[in-house]
Amino acid sequence: MELGNIVNIAGYRFVDLDDRDELRQPFRYICEKLKLKGTILLSKNGINFFLAGEQKSIDSYLDFLELDERFIGIPLKVSYTDYQPFRRMLVRLKNEIIALGIDEIRPSKFTGPNIKPVEFKQMLDENEEVIVLDTRNDYETKIGLFENAIDLNLSTFKDFPDAILKLPEEYKKKQIVMYCTGGIRCEKASVVMMNAGFENVKQLEGGILGYFEQTDGSYWNGDCFVFDQRVAVDTELNETEYSMCFACREPLTIQERNSPDYKLELYCPYCIEGNRKE
Repeated sequence: MELGNIVNIAGYRFVDLDDRDELRQPFRYICEKLKLKGTILLSKNGINFFLAGEQKSIDSYLDFLELDERFIGIPLKVSYTDYQPFRRMLVRLKNEIIALGIDEIRPSKFTGPNIKPVEFKQMLDENEEVIVLDTRNDYETKIGLFENAIDLNLSTFKDFPDAILKLPEEYKKKQIVMYCTGGIRCEKASVVMMNAGFENVKQLEGGILGYFEQTDGSYWNGDCFVFDQRVAVDTELNETEYSMCFACREPLTIQERNSPDYKLELYCPYCIEGNRKE
Protein backbone atom coordinates (compact mmCIF):
# COMPACT_ATOMS: atom_id res chain seq x y z
CA MET A 1 0.00 0.00 0.00
CA GLU A 2 1.40 3.36 -1.05
CA LEU A 3 1.37 5.88 1.76
CA GLY A 4 -0.02 9.39 1.24
CA ASN A 5 1.03 12.46 3.16
CA ILE A 6 -2.24 12.77 5.10
CA VAL A 7 -2.57 10.60 8.21
CA ASN A 8 -6.06 9.38 9.13
CA ILE A 9 -6.71 8.20 12.69
CA ALA A 10 -9.78 6.84 14.42
CA GLY A 11 -10.15 5.89 18.05
CA TYR A 12 -12.65 5.61 20.85
CA ARG A 13 -12.92 4.83 24.52
CA PHE A 14 -15.90 4.29 26.78
CA VAL A 15 -15.04 6.17 29.95
CA ASP A 16 -16.97 8.39 32.38
CA LEU A 17 -16.64 12.05 31.37
CA ASP A 18 -18.63 14.10 33.85
CA ASP A 19 -16.78 17.16 32.55
CA ARG A 20 -17.86 16.52 28.95
CA ASP A 21 -19.04 20.10 28.32
CA GLU A 22 -15.79 21.62 29.59
CA LEU A 23 -13.73 19.42 27.26
CA ARG A 24 -15.26 20.76 24.07
CA GLN A 25 -13.42 24.09 23.77
CA PRO A 26 -9.90 22.72 24.45
CA PHE A 27 -10.42 20.08 21.75
CA ARG A 28 -11.70 22.73 19.34
CA TYR A 29 -8.71 24.94 20.04
CA ILE A 30 -6.02 22.29 19.59
CA CYS A 31 -7.55 20.91 16.38
CA GLU A 32 -7.89 24.39 14.89
CA LYS A 33 -4.31 25.21 15.89
CA LEU A 34 -3.02 21.99 14.30
CA LYS A 35 -5.19 22.42 11.16
CA LEU A 36 -6.82 19.03 11.66
CA LYS A 37 -10.15 18.10 10.12
CA GLY A 38 -12.68 15.45 11.09
CA THR A 39 -15.05 14.86 13.99
CA ILE A 40 -14.67 14.41 17.75
CA LEU A 41 -17.70 13.14 19.66
CA LEU A 42 -17.83 13.71 23.41
CA SER A 43 -20.43 12.14 25.69
CA LYS A 44 -20.62 11.59 29.41
CA ASN A 45 -19.78 7.96 28.65
CA GLY A 46 -16.78 8.38 26.34
CA ILE A 47 -14.94 9.83 23.36
CA ASN A 48 -14.92 8.87 19.67
CA PHE A 49 -12.80 10.62 17.04
CA PHE A 50 -12.01 10.52 13.33
CA LEU A 51 -9.25 12.97 12.35
CA ALA A 52 -6.89 13.63 9.46
CA GLY A 53 -3.89 15.88 8.97
CA GLU A 54 -0.13 15.97 8.58
CA GLN A 55 1.89 13.55 10.69
CA LYS A 56 3.34 16.23 12.97
CA SER A 57 -0.16 17.58 13.67
CA ILE A 58 -1.53 14.13 14.44
CA ASP A 59 1.42 13.50 16.77
CA SER A 60 0.76 16.78 18.57
CA TYR A 61 -2.93 15.95 18.91
CA LEU A 62 -2.10 12.59 20.47
CA ASP A 63 0.31 14.28 22.88
CA PHE A 64 -2.49 16.66 23.88
CA LEU A 65 -4.99 13.80 24.20
CA GLU A 66 -2.79 11.84 26.58
CA LEU A 67 -2.33 14.79 28.92
CA ASP A 68 -5.64 13.49 30.28
CA GLU A 69 -4.97 10.11 31.92
CA ARG A 70 -8.44 8.93 30.90
CA PHE A 71 -7.31 8.99 27.27
CA ILE A 72 -3.90 7.35 27.58
CA GLY A 73 -3.31 4.42 25.25
CA ILE A 74 -6.48 4.58 23.19
CA PRO A 75 -6.08 2.00 20.36
CA LEU A 76 -5.91 3.73 16.98
CA LYS A 77 -6.86 2.81 13.44
CA VAL A 78 -4.31 4.50 11.16
CA SER A 79 -4.42 4.87 7.38
CA TYR A 80 -2.98 7.25 4.79
CA THR A 81 -4.36 9.26 1.87
CA ASP A 82 -2.92 11.75 -0.55
CA TYR A 83 -5.81 14.13 0.15
CA GLN A 84 -7.77 15.43 3.15
CA PRO A 85 -10.81 13.12 3.48
CA PHE A 86 -12.76 15.48 5.76
CA ARG A 87 -14.24 18.85 4.83
CA ARG A 88 -14.27 20.53 8.24
CA MET A 89 -13.50 20.12 11.93
CA LEU A 90 -16.36 19.39 14.34
CA VAL A 91 -16.36 18.76 18.09
CA ARG A 92 -19.81 17.60 19.10
CA LEU A 93 -21.46 16.96 22.46
CA LYS A 94 -23.59 13.82 22.32
CA ASN A 95 -25.70 11.74 24.67
CA GLU A 96 -23.92 8.63 23.33
CA ILE A 97 -20.78 8.25 21.21
CA ILE A 98 -22.60 5.46 19.39
CA ALA A 99 -26.36 5.81 19.56
CA LEU A 100 -28.34 2.84 20.84
CA GLY A 101 -30.87 4.52 23.11
CA ILE A 102 -30.52 2.19 26.11
CA ASP A 103 -29.12 4.13 29.07
CA GLU A 104 -28.24 1.09 31.16
CA ILE A 105 -25.78 -0.23 28.54
CA ARG A 106 -22.44 1.13 29.86
CA PRO A 107 -19.41 -0.51 28.19
CA SER A 108 -17.11 1.39 30.57
CA LYS A 109 -18.58 -0.78 33.33
CA PHE A 110 -19.21 -4.05 31.49
CA THR A 111 -18.88 -5.39 27.94
CA GLY A 112 -18.46 -8.70 26.15
CA PRO A 113 -15.10 -10.48 25.77
CA ASN A 114 -12.90 -9.81 22.74
CA ILE A 115 -11.45 -12.24 20.25
CA LYS A 116 -8.28 -11.17 18.44
CA PRO A 117 -8.35 -11.08 14.63
CA VAL A 118 -5.68 -13.80 14.27
CA GLU A 119 -7.62 -16.05 16.63
CA PHE A 120 -10.83 -15.45 14.68
CA LYS A 121 -9.10 -16.26 11.39
CA GLN A 122 -7.69 -19.46 12.91
CA MET A 123 -11.20 -20.38 14.00
CA LEU A 124 -12.39 -19.96 10.41
CA ASP A 125 -9.32 -21.79 9.04
CA GLU A 126 -10.14 -24.77 11.24
CA ASN A 127 -13.80 -24.67 10.27
CA GLU A 128 -14.78 -24.34 13.91
CA GLU A 129 -18.50 -24.11 14.61
CA VAL A 130 -19.26 -20.43 15.01
CA ILE A 131 -22.04 -18.03 14.15
CA VAL A 132 -20.65 -14.84 12.61
CA LEU A 133 -22.92 -11.84 13.19
CA ASP A 134 -22.68 -8.48 11.40
CA THR A 135 -23.92 -5.59 13.57
CA ARG A 136 -23.67 -2.88 10.89
CA ASN A 137 -26.37 -1.10 8.88
CA ASP A 138 -27.72 -2.36 5.57
CA TYR A 139 -25.93 0.24 3.43
CA GLU A 140 -22.64 -1.01 4.90
CA THR A 141 -23.28 -4.74 4.57
CA LYS A 142 -24.22 -4.48 0.91
CA ILE A 143 -20.61 -3.44 0.16
CA GLY A 144 -19.03 -6.40 1.91
CA LEU A 145 -19.18 -8.86 4.80
CA PHE A 146 -17.59 -12.04 6.12
CA GLU A 147 -18.39 -15.35 4.45
CA ASN A 148 -21.60 -16.87 5.84
CA ALA A 149 -22.14 -13.93 8.19
CA ILE A 150 -25.66 -13.17 9.38
CA ASP A 151 -26.83 -9.80 8.08
CA LEU A 152 -29.57 -8.37 10.31
CA ASN A 153 -30.56 -5.80 7.63
CA LEU A 154 -30.50 -2.93 10.11
CA SER A 155 -31.60 0.51 9.00
CA THR A 156 -30.02 1.94 12.15
CA PHE A 157 -28.05 0.52 15.07
CA LYS A 158 -31.03 1.31 17.32
CA ASP A 159 -32.84 -1.57 15.57
CA PHE A 160 -30.27 -4.09 16.85
CA PRO A 161 -31.98 -5.07 20.14
CA ASP A 162 -35.23 -5.98 18.33
CA ALA A 163 -33.43 -7.70 15.44
CA ILE A 164 -31.60 -10.23 17.62
CA LEU A 165 -34.89 -11.35 19.16
CA LYS A 166 -35.73 -12.84 15.76
CA LEU A 167 -32.64 -15.09 15.77
CA PRO A 168 -33.28 -18.81 16.35
CA GLU A 169 -33.60 -19.73 20.02
CA GLU A 170 -30.84 -22.37 19.73
CA TYR A 171 -28.31 -19.61 18.90
CA LYS A 172 -28.37 -18.61 22.57
CA LYS A 173 -26.18 -21.58 23.43
CA LYS A 174 -23.92 -21.44 20.36
CA GLN A 175 -20.60 -19.61 19.93
CA ILE A 176 -21.15 -16.20 18.34
CA VAL A 177 -18.53 -13.77 17.03
CA MET A 178 -19.93 -10.35 16.21
CA TYR A 179 -18.18 -7.58 14.30
CA CYS A 180 -18.55 -3.99 13.12
CA THR A 181 -16.24 -1.52 11.35
CA GLY A 182 -13.87 -0.62 14.18
CA GLY A 183 -15.27 -2.33 17.26
CA ILE A 184 -17.27 0.43 18.91
CA ARG A 185 -20.76 -0.83 18.10
CA CYS A 186 -19.93 -4.33 19.32
CA GLU A 187 -18.99 -2.94 22.74
CA LYS A 188 -22.68 -2.17 23.24
CA ALA A 189 -24.14 -4.92 21.03
CA SER A 190 -22.35 -7.64 22.99
CA VAL A 191 -24.00 -6.47 26.22
CA VAL A 192 -27.41 -6.35 24.53
CA MET A 193 -26.97 -9.95 23.42
CA MET A 194 -25.80 -11.20 26.79
CA ASN A 195 -28.71 -9.44 28.48
CA ALA A 196 -31.01 -11.20 26.00
CA GLY A 197 -29.69 -14.61 27.07
CA PHE A 198 -26.95 -15.34 24.51
CA GLU A 199 -24.36 -17.25 26.52
CA ASN A 200 -21.20 -17.31 24.36
CA VAL A 201 -20.76 -13.96 22.63
CA LYS A 202 -17.41 -12.52 21.56
CA GLN A 203 -16.63 -9.28 19.75
CA LEU A 204 -13.95 -9.04 17.06
CA GLU A 205 -11.22 -6.85 18.53
CA GLY A 206 -10.65 -3.80 16.35
CA GLY A 207 -13.52 -4.75 14.07
CA ILE A 208 -13.17 -5.29 10.34
CA LEU A 209 -10.37 -2.74 10.03
CA GLY A 210 -8.41 -4.49 12.78
CA TYR A 211 -8.90 -7.79 10.94
CA PHE A 212 -7.57 -6.24 7.72
CA GLU A 213 -4.55 -4.84 9.57
CA GLN A 214 -3.60 -8.06 11.34
CA THR A 215 -4.51 -10.76 8.79
CA ASP A 216 -4.48 -11.30 5.05
CA GLY A 217 -8.20 -10.52 4.85
CA SER A 218 -9.24 -14.13 4.18
CA TYR A 219 -12.98 -14.89 4.44
CA TRP A 220 -13.97 -11.31 3.71
CA ASN A 221 -16.05 -10.73 0.58
CA GLY A 222 -16.18 -7.25 -0.95
CA ASP A 223 -15.01 -3.96 0.54
CA CYS A 224 -15.56 -2.21 3.88
CA PHE A 225 -17.60 0.98 4.26
CA VAL A 226 -15.80 3.76 6.17
CA PHE A 227 -17.19 7.02 7.48
CA ASP A 228 -15.21 9.56 5.49
CA GLN A 229 -14.82 10.66 1.87
CA ARG A 230 -13.02 7.44 0.94
CA VAL A 231 -16.41 5.69 1.35
CA ALA A 232 -14.89 2.18 1.22
CA VAL A 233 -11.54 0.38 1.54
CA ASP A 234 -10.33 -3.06 0.49
CA THR A 235 -8.60 -5.68 2.64
CA GLU A 236 -5.28 -3.84 2.15
CA LEU A 237 -6.92 -0.61 3.36
CA ASN A 238 -6.72 0.98 -0.08
CA GLU A 239 -9.53 3.28 -1.20
CA THR A 240 -11.89 1.58 -3.69
CA GLU A 241 -14.25 2.64 -6.49
CA TYR A 242 -17.21 3.63 -4.32
CA SER A 243 -18.48 7.18 -3.98
CA MET A 244 -21.48 8.48 -2.05
CA CYS A 245 -24.74 9.99 -3.21
CA PHE A 246 -24.98 13.58 -1.95
CA ALA A 247 -28.75 13.27 -1.54
CA CYS A 248 -29.42 9.93 0.19
CA ARG A 249 -25.86 9.02 1.35
CA GLU A 250 -25.92 5.56 -0.26
CA PRO A 251 -22.54 4.19 -1.45
CA LEU A 252 -22.44 3.93 -5.24
CA THR A 253 -20.44 1.76 -7.64
CA ILE A 254 -19.11 3.05 -10.98
CA GLN A 255 -21.93 1.19 -12.72
CA GLU A 256 -24.52 2.91 -10.54
CA ARG A 257 -22.95 6.30 -11.24
CA ASN A 258 -23.22 5.57 -14.98
CA SER A 259 -26.95 4.88 -14.60
CA PRO A 260 -29.46 7.26 -16.23
CA ASP A 261 -30.96 7.49 -12.72
CA TYR A 262 -27.83 9.22 -11.40
CA LYS A 263 -27.09 12.94 -11.46
CA LEU A 264 -24.22 14.35 -9.45
CA GLU A 265 -25.31 16.07 -6.22
CA LEU A 266 -29.02 15.57 -7.06
CA TYR A 267 -30.12 11.92 -7.09
CA CYS A 268 -29.08 8.32 -7.64
CA PRO A 269 -30.81 4.98 -8.39
CA TYR A 270 -31.54 4.52 -4.67
CA CYS A 271 -33.20 7.94 -4.50
CA ILE A 272 -35.35 7.03 -7.50
CA GLU A 273 -36.27 3.64 -6.05
CA GLY A 274 -37.18 5.23 -2.72
CA ASN A 275 -39.49 7.69 -4.45
CA ARG A 276 -41.16 4.83 -6.35
CA LYS A 277 -41.86 3.05 -3.05
CA GLU A 278 -43.47 6.16 -1.66
